[in-house]
Amino acid sequence: MKTIAVTGASGKLGGWVVGELLNQGYTVVALDNRRSDKLRCRQITVDLGNLGQVIGGVNGADAIIHLAAIPAPVSYTNEFIFSNNVQSTYNVMEAASVLGIQKVVHGSSESSYGFAWAPKRFDPDYFPVDEAHPQLPQECYGLSKIVNEQTGEMFHRRTGMQVAAMRYSLIATPDELRSFGERIQQPESFKKILWSYIDVRDAVSATLAALTTDGYGAVSLNITSSDTLSDWETERLLREFYPEVRDLRRSFKGREAIVSNEAARRVLNWQPEYSWKDSQ
Repeated sequence: MKTIAVTGASGKLGGWVVGELLNQGYTVVALDNRRSDKLRCRQITVDLGNLGQVIGGVNGADAIIHLAAIPAPVSYTNEFIFSNNVQSTYNVMEAASVLGIQKVVHGSSESSYGFAWAPKRFDPDYFPVDEAHPQLPQECYGLSKIVNEQTGEMFHRRTGMQVAAMRYSLIATPDELRSFGERIQQPESFKKILWSYIDVRDAVSATLAALTTDGYGAVSLNITSSDTLSDWETERLLREFYPEVRDLRRSFKGREAIVSNEAARRVLNWQPEYSWKDSQ
C-alpha cells in the first residue's frame, strides 16, 4: 500500500492526516473542493457529488481515507447537509468498488448517537456508551452518518471491501484544547457531547491504524480520548447530570471517559496518547 487518496484534505483532520502519511513515506493524493497552500502533495479539485470525478480522482490509489463532509447540522439547509454527506460517501465507495480498491476509512461521528444536536434532549440508555448503544439522531447530520455506515456495510457484503467507520468525538488541536480554559471547569459546557473529545494527533493515529490493520470487514468504532473533557471525576458528573441513568455497566476511575474506546483499542491495536491536561 503506497498511494493513499484523502478526501477533505483541506480540513482540520484531513490536513493532519495528510502530513502524517507523508511523514511515513506514503504518496498522497488530496481531493477537495478547494486547494490548500499547506499541503505538500498532489491536489485535485473534485466535486464528490459527481461519481465520474471521484473515479478519476482516486484512480491509482491503493486505499481511500474519506474525511470530506459538512461537519455539523448548521450553516446549510438540512436537505443539503444530508444529501451532500450521503452522496459523497456513496460515490467514494462506488469508485473504490469500480477500481478494485479494497480499503476505505471514513469519518463517521459520535453525533450519530443523537445526544450532541438533539432539539429534544434525552439521556443515554446506559454508561459507558459503546458501539452497541442505539443511534437515535433527531437531525440530518447524525442521520447521514448512520446511512454512511450502512453504505460501508453494503459494499463490504458486495465486494469484500474493508470499511472502517470512525465515530470521531469532538476533534481538537492542542491550541484549541488550551483555548477551552475555564469551560473545562464548567462541566455543563460539554454535557451534550458527554464530555467526549479526541486530540487531533490521536485521531490521526487511529485513522492510520485503521488504514494499516486488516481483517475487520466493515466496522464502526468510537474514536475518543480515555478521559473526559472536564476536571470533575466521572462518577460525580454522572451523579450530577445523569441521575436517571441507572444502567451503569462498570464503575469509573477518576476522570475516565464515559464513551468507550475499547473496541478501537481491540480491533486496531490503538490507544490515545494525549489528554487536554497536556495542553494546559
